[in-house]
Amino acid sequence: MQTELSKRLGVEHAIFGFTPFPAVAAAISRAGGLGVLGAVRYTAPDELERDLDWIEAHIDGMPYGLDVVMPAKKVEGVSEAEVEAMIPEGHRQYVRDTLAKYGVPELAEGEASGWRITGWMEEVARGQLDIAFEHPITLLANALGSPPADVIERAHAQGVLVAALAGSARHARKHAEAGIDIVVAQGYEAGGHTGDIASMVLTPEVVDAVDPLPVLAAGGIGSGQQVAAALSLGAQGVWLGSIWLTVTEADLHAPGVTRKLLAAGSGDTVRSRALTGKPARQLRTEWTDAWDDPNGPGTLPMPLQGLLVADAVSRIQKYEVEPLLGTPVGQIVGRMNSERAVQEVFDDLTRGFERAVDRINHIAGREDPA
Repeated sequence: MQTELSKRLGVEHAIFGFTPFPAVAAAISRAGGLGVLGAVRYTAPDELERDLDWIEAHIDGMPYGLDVVMPAKKVEGVSEAEVEAMIPEGHRQYVRDTLAKYGVPELAEGEASGWRITGWMEEVARGQLDIAFEHPITLLANALGSPPADVIERAHAQGVLVAALAGSARHARKHAEAGIDIVVAQGYEAGGHTGDIASMVLTPEVVDAVDPLPVLAAGGIGSGQQVAAALSLGAQGVWLGSIWLTVTEADLHAPGVTRKLLAAGSGDTVRSRALTGKPARQLRTEWTDAWDDPNGPGTLPMPLQGLLVADAVSRIQKYEVEPLLGTPVGQIVGRMNSERAVQEVFDDLTRGFERAVDRINHIAGREDPA
């Protein structure tokens, strides 16, 4: 599964694996793909540095990347405390009432939330980049569009390619104008923040919009046949995230989440603002239903919603309150019905890709299927 882009980056397979888990990122790179570590959950630079050091010690010299979340426009002088002060008391009370309804215990006294989306903040994201650029990362991806111009320039000065996610051809063209090297066309089916256009429509639109820039297809991809379809649509690789949530190397810290993922079908997700304030595909739960309820207060814009629910999500996960327990995941969750090692996932992807290519060659009259 090689393309011009995968050869340029020195990876065997054109599979880019986004994950919040260092062990998974390292295993993806060792298996011949490009592991991309998500940085949004890191609030302390030393924690990120520790995990990047660990990855480098466990990837046998293979390339890897980092995914950050930062806006293109810089907001000066706004602290996390000042942002939290903007959260209405009515929304805080709604969180308390919902947790009480399901009997969710409090965190122990002095125990900090283990789930806080602060990586979106300018000061945090730039601190992450200072650490990242001291390491030999190959790729820097930004989940909120094009990063600031100075970040792109800094990456290029160090020989690092820059990727940005796009949910429309219009967004993709803006990335190209900003100097991005790779556009990730993320379809409606994807887990996490995603737009309204399905991958089958979005991928070729983005390919045409930014030609000759390479495009990665994302959203609803979890088999070799789907990888072959993405490359047929003009993508030079695939960006996979959800499929790694149930690999044996992942550490979700909540066995109940893994059980729910393994049992879920492709129709058991919903795009909801409950987690961050922006539409994000995740498992549908009574928590997402509560925030989508027209009788409730409604969600707050990003980043207020993420800060509002941070402690609540930590409590739900720690005590594994089943009705409320969920996680961002794409519609591909319907194929995630067993726990496998990353290498097994790659073996399945490559076999499925070969079968798909053989099938198309047979249809085209080039050779018999294997």
